[in-house]
Amino acid sequence: MYGIDSYDFNKTTKMLFDKLNMRIMNLSSEVRREFKKLYIAYKLDTNFADIVVQKNRLRISVNMKFNEVIDEYNICKDVTNLGRWGNGDVELFLEDICDVDKVMDIIRQSFNKQL
Repeated sequence: MYGIDSYDFNKTTKMLFDKLNMRIMNLSSEVRREFKKLYIAYKLDTNFADIVVQKNRLRISVNMKFNEVIDEYNICKDVTNLGRWGNGDVELFLEDICDVDKVMDIIRQSFNKQL
């Protein structure tokens, strides 16, 4: 069984995670968080977002097709044909607390797609 201590957080990534985690969990009381070996999954029926803790940032995968995402800030990457930990064809990064709103805009799209 995995838990929050299973991941290699530093001060920066833990701060980013805590803020993003709170925002994701506040989307709905229906959101479930699961700690996996390589990532943290957020789901309703299926995963809508996965977080991989990296050295200085969080890598977020959202479970949508790249062409379905409305990306006003040009922060998403198409990973359709790349092997990645996590689900979905869209990847983005959170490196600065100032970007949480931008990242949440993308995560919210994936969340809303499952409603």
